[in-house]
Amino acid sequence: MTPTTPGAAREIGVGLISVGWMGKLHSRAYQALPSVYPELGIKPRLVHAADTAEDRAAHARDVLGYERASTDYRAVLDDPDVEVVSICAPNLLHHEIGIAAAKAGKPFWIEKPVGRSAEETGEVAAAARAAQVATSIGYNYRHAPAVERARELIAEGRLGRVTNVRATFFSGYASEPKGALSWRFKRDLAGHGALGDLLSHVVDLVSYVVAPVSAVSALTSTVYTERPLLPMGSGTHFAVIEDGEMAEVENDDYTAALVRFAPGPHTLGAVGTLEASRVIVGPQCGIGFEIYGTDGSVTWNFERMNELRVALDRSGPHQGYTTVLGNGHMGDYASFQPGPGNSMGYDDLKVIEAKKFLAAVAGVEHHNSTIEDAHAVAEVIAAAAASAQSGSWQQVPEVPGSNFGHPVRS
Repeated sequence: MTPTTPGAAREIGVGLISVGWMGKLHSRAYQALPSVYPELGIKPRLVHAADTAEDRAAHARDVLGYERASTDYRAVLDDPDVEVVSICAPNLLHHEIGIAAAKAGKPFWIEKPVGRSAEETGEVAAAARAAQVATSIGYNYRHAPAVERARELIAEGRLGRVTNVRATFFSGYASEPKGALSWRFKRDLAGHGALGDLLSHVVDLVSYVVAPVSAVSALTSTVYTERPLLPMGSGTHFAVIEDGEMAEVENDDYTAALVRFAPGPHTLGAVGTLEASRVIVGPQCGIGFEIYGTDGSVTWNFERMNELRVALDRSGPHQGYTTVLGNGHMGDYASFQPGPGNSMGYDDLKVIEAKKFLAAVAGVEHHNSTIEDAHAVAEVIAAAAASAQSGSWQQVPEVPGSNFGHPVRS
């Protein structure tokens, strides 16, 4: 990091690998950070971006504002002015680039899933630990202020003992049967389908809010077994192709799991159901949870991100749910909006994520998700895949160092 005079913002040089939608979003998050969190005293400097497509690399330089652009990610890692790296490449490259970033001594913010398997994710985690670099993972939904408030209520015992949880990620991005066969539908490129892409977010969310998952029994299904081919890099999984050449879908469209949660002060005996679908019609980004306890319950869904439904009375005049609007008592809400009713959005969650990442890099605070969290989630996904194949319950190995159980910040 560049030395600064007292009171001046500390400048941190940023590198970006892959300039798709998520790469652009990371860039906007870095650019917003000084104005949203001036008290942090950190100013990201967009130094070097890389993408295998020359036009995207040029876009990073000419539009996003990076000082340099390349078509090889190694140029970003070799750049001495790059102090931290955002890794936003397709899933199949996360393992290679994550290990390379660690070996280069660059703290990295990487999108999920970190690997196509628990083994790959564990190898990236081992490399990051060996290099002692800070990490952060793209589990952005946990940063929603309503989610942070739900976590606080559980940690404070306001719901009593958590008895059962229902959590879903229902997304319709592949509901069109003629939706293109992008890399997301190929096992060697993406790994799992809805299981890895969507249920991983659900697992992170419930692990963060409730407790880690300790055992799982799961099933998967593929609703559309063929899709029209899409040349790599020519579009996204939202593209629709009429009368195209058909090819096999190699991973799952839907997954469901019964889970047991690790025991904790307020989670002894807690169980749950988790579901994910990429072909559902109706929900578009329907990630959410219902958490029930002996003294109350909370429900939240991202499509109504700024609302938390809370029930804390068994009897009396206030039975049932109260809808609580996002407000300055919840998470990082006050950094974005002056009062209730002013909505935050998806991009804001990535600004929070950028703040937590760079605060950890600077040693200011450690509230970021970590590579150990990603490894813990990957172990749950691996256990679910094994259960879907065998039809039996699977125990989930513990991952030392995951911060799901850390105390709620004051």
